[in-house]
Amino acid sequence: MSYWRHWKYKNLTLVFLGIVLALILSRIEAFHTFLLHLGNFGYIGAFIAGILFVNIFTVSTGALILLILAEQLSAIEIGLIAGLGAVVGGLIIFHLVKDDFSKELELIYDKIDSKHHFIKLLHSKYFHWTLPVVGAIIIASPFPDELGVTLMGISKMKTYKFVIVSFLLNSLGIFLIVSASLLVKP
Repeated sequence: MSYWRHWKYKNLTLVFLGIVLALILSRIEAFHTFLLHLGNFGYIGAFIAGILFVNIFTVSTGALILLILAEQLSAIEIGLIAGLGAVVGGLIIFHLVKDDFSKELELIYDKIDSKHHFIKLLHSKYFHWTLPVVGAIIIASPFPDELGVTLMGISKMKTYKFVIVSFLLNSLGIFLIVSASLLVKP
C-alpha cells in the first residue's frame, strides 16, 4: 500500500485498468444483456444511458439504450434526461483530466519535450481559443466525449462553464440522434 501512495502515475494506472476492465466486460454477454434491459427503466434508463454515452467503450450500448427508449419516451425528454447523465459522466472525465491526470501527463510530456514547444503553440493567441471550441464540437457530435472533455480540461475551463456547455451540447446531440432515428424508422 505504501508503494501505491508514492506512485507518481496513479491516475494513468487507473485509466489503464479501466480500459482493461471495459474490454473484459465487453466480452461478457450477460453484461450486454443487463445494459440493454436498462431501456426498460424509463427515465432512470435514459440517465444511465447518458452516462454511458460519453465513454468510448460504452457509447454504442448507451446509444442503443437511447434508441430503445425512443419507442416509449419523447425525444425531448430523452435528450434532457440523458443530457444530465452525460454531464455526470463528463464531469468524472473532466475532473480526472483537469486535476491529477493532467499533472501526470505533464510529467511524461516534460521528458519528451523539455522546452514545451507544443504547449507554447497551444497557448498562443492563435490557438488558445481552439481547444474549448474543438472540444465543444466533439461533445455535440455523436462521437464519445473523452477527447472533447480532455481538450476542455486542458484549457482550464471552469467547472460551472463545463457543466452548462456539456449539458446543452450533449442534450442537443442526443436529441438529434434520437429524432433522426425516429425519422428513419419504418
